[in-house]
Amino acid sequence: MAKKRKPHRPKARLPKGMRDLGHDELRAMGTMLATIARVYETYGFEPLDTPAFEYTDALGKFLPDEDRPNEGVFSFEDEDGQWLSLRYDLTAPLARYVAANWDSLPKPFRRYQTGPVWRNEKPGPGRFRQFTQFDADTVGTDNVAADAELCMLAAETLETLGIARGDYVVRINNRKLLDAVLERAGIDPFAEENARQRLTVLRAIDKLDRLGLEGVEHLLGEGRRDESGDFTEGARLAPDQIETVLAFVSAGAEGRGETLEALEQLAGESETGRAGLEELANMDALLSAAGFGPDRVRIDPGVVRGLDYYTGPVFEAELTFEAEGEDGAVRRFGSVGGGGRYDGLVARFKGTVVPATGFSIGVSRLQAALTALGKLGAGEGGAAGPCVVLVMDGERIADYQRMAMELRAAGIRAEMYVGSSGMRAQMKYADKRAAPCVVIQGEEERARGEVTIKDLIEGARLSAEIADNREWREGRPAQFSVPEDELAAAVRDVLARHRA
Repeated sequence: MAKKRKPHRPKARLPKGMRDLGHDELRAMGTMLATIARVYETYGFEPLDTPAFEYTDALGKFLPDEDRPNEGVFSFEDEDGQWLSLRYDLTAPLARYVAANWDSLPKPFRRYQTGPVWRNEKPGPGRFRQFTQFDADTVGTDNVAADAELCMLAAETLETLGIARGDYVVRINNRKLLDAVLERAGIDPFAEENARQRLTVLRAIDKLDRLGLEGVEHLLGEGRRDESGDFTEGARLAPDQIETVLAFVSAGAEGRGETLEALEQLAGESETGRAGLEELANMDALLSAAGFGPDRVRIDPGVVRGLDYYTGPVFEAELTFEAEGEDGAVRRFGSVGGGGRYDGLVARFKGTVVPATGFSIGVSRLQAALTALGKLGAGEGGAAGPCVVLVMDGERIADYQRMAMELRAAGIRAEMYVGSSGMRAQMKYADKRAAPCVVIQGEEERARGEVTIKDLIEGARLSAEIADNREWREGRPAQFSVPEDELAAAVRDVLARHRA
């Protein structure tokens, strides 16, 4: 007799670098996203949504004739043999949308968008392959007033979310200045053969907050080996070139005027550098006129951003306060968003320059910071559990459903227990659902035309104060009966008591 084979059962496991989000975190995120959207709307930005994946060549990062263009992004081949990739940010899809709809759009075009993006990169603590961004972009103007406005938007968004001045700073710089410094170091930043080296320099400086000057110095040179043993290839600059770059990124001062003076000396006579300095000076004037001093927006040469498509001003929103992480270590949260000017992305489609600038918030990181500050708890956004109507008699399920519908009609979250267990299991279920109260109607209550409401929050509080079982039974804490037609009003009173 043949041996019976066991059916194959896949393991219940998360893909590497991914995570599940529960209801508390999702509700808190929803509250935060709604607040951000309100601020963006006050600045005149309009919502937009684009697909999760695009044709790979439209993302601007890979050649379409590669065998599998999946370095940095997740890609797949469709039935026509064309490569598609999950979007790695929300900016490249915006460039495609603008190019396709340019004739019908108002100029400048202002949009905001939130949604998940994917990176096919090595995951690590707090670093996931799927995460959510919230962007605002202005397309169709080269006026640096648009860049300055995004810095104001970033500052106002953080303050509206409850982050006090002094606990954050928006740091700004200009890519043209870095190109001028590379020229001074003997590297032509615009030569095609230097493109990879320039990008490696950018990504090295972009890690300044996390690795410090010493770590960046290694990445500008031969490379760096991290704690796990993985080696990151460096830009292979000569020692004097490294010294020139590090002098630039260290030139920041508290005041914007002082920093501009220091950068003027480092940029030298470079035409590119002079253009970058002028843009920063104009942004400084606009920010000052609008009341955004260096305590809110600061010029910092250490800000470069890691993506290669930025062409002018770049900016990052950084949280400066310290908080205890899950591992118990106290650290700064650091950057929670950034962006800059990208005047070449739309041009890839249209063949003509369409200037653009944008700012992107890292939603998960900002949410963690707000939670640490106590500004966004698990219960934000109406996250209290529903009122649960217990089913005491299976023959009367329609009556219990009617009670749940009555509560919903009164604007109260409510559900009828739809399982098949008894009273004790139903009460345990209500506890796990974080229900503020349960509704009970057995035969005795029905005969009297009443319902019993058990206030679970008050009951839990009183249970810590009552040690004697007889006292508990006689006191029947937080449990009372009302006429059936007063059900909704009584439950509303219970909910109001715990909101006060």
